[in-house]
Amino acid sequence: GLDAGDWIGAAGTVVTTRKGELSVRLDGFTLLTKAMVPLPDKWHGLKDIEVRSRQRYVDLMVNEESMHVARTRSAVVSALRRSFECRGFIEVETPVLLTQATGALARPFVTHHNALDIDLRLRIATELHLKRLVVGGMERVFEIGRIFRNEGIDATHNPEFTMLEAYQALADYRDVMELIEAVFAEVAAAATGGTEVGYRGRALSFAGPFPRVTVAELVSAFVDREVSIGTDPERLRVLLAGRGVTPADGWGPGKLLFELYELALREVWEPTFVVDFPVEVSPLSRLHRDDPRLTERFELVIAGAEYCNAFSELNDAAEQQARLQAQAAARAAGDEAAHPIDEDYVRALEYGLPPTGGLGIGVDRLVMLLTDQHHIRDVILFPTMRPEG
Repeated sequence: GLDAGDWIGAAGTVVTTRKGELSVRLDGFTLLTKAMVPLPDKWHGLKDIEVRSRQRYVDLMVNEESMHVARTRSAVVSALRRSFECRGFIEVETPVLLTQATGALARPFVTHHNALDIDLRLRIATELHLKRLVVGGMERVFEIGRIFRNEGIDATHNPEFTMLEAYQALADYRDVMELIEAVFAEVAAAATGGTEVGYRGRALSFAGPFPRVTVAELVSAFVDREVSIGTDPERLRVLLAGRGVTPADGWGPGKLLFELYELALREVWEPTFVVDFPVEVSPLSRLHRDDPRLTERFELVIAGAEYCNAFSELNDAAEQQARLQAQAAARAAGDEAAHPIDEDYVRALEYGLPPTGGLGIGVDRLVMLLTDQHHIRDVILFPTMRPEG
């Protein structure tokens, strides 16, 4: 006999039922594949979260929501690609295996190339290769690709994830904000049918324009007192310690302010551009035109999390060299996530990078937002997990 999960080939006449639905008046069928394992009860679905993630093939068969999320993810990626292509951006592919992992403050995965007998690192960002292409004359480029970071796993982090990065010559971070407002509205409409989205039981609007607030303003509201990049570092340390964060000895005022920001952003709900980050935590960003202690960088914060990181790109080769040397010193002092020196990238800047605006969008988090999912494993078909047993 037939069981749920069996594949059959049916032959017959196509008819329309009284309810107007297309159907087949069966003349005969052939068993194509026999299911050897019974399916879970379709009415109750597959409830075990770990089994759903490990056996996604079963999850998709019995959980309509999981199939909806998978299809919406495809729609989001397609909409992102259309949004950039229609604005003249060229999609490119850059290396995954690198001698140095650069472009972000993160710990890389390390592997070994047997033929060359060298260690290689999986990329932690596509940024520096994309900016090399802008130097070469490709004025608008983007890449949608897999990124690998050898760090923790939680509700919003998976070691392997998807990132869109894009770079536009003759633009700055203000131009990129306008671009992001348009792109997020277009993607939300493609995925959900409109710019109003429900998430965690609350409404979100992507209609724009999004409000803009500085890091210092957001942190000041969070701690209920005025603070800035010029605040006494000891005062910032006390504010952090009072909120359960133990500052490291080497943290300067910029890093201390940034760590307070990481706590403050959790209270932001509507899409908000948080702007003007400290130089100390922004080694690839251009100095702020009004305050050299800050950079022209922003993050798009929605529902307590960061969804886009962007800035006016640093295009001064000497300044870039100095900042990378500072990062190298932090790395030598034990900060494994600090940025190594990429001499070839500095050399590329010496050929001349035009004023450029750049951005990175976490695709997985965006899919979570647009499908009302609360764990990143639920929007990745095959998330990273411990081996069974």
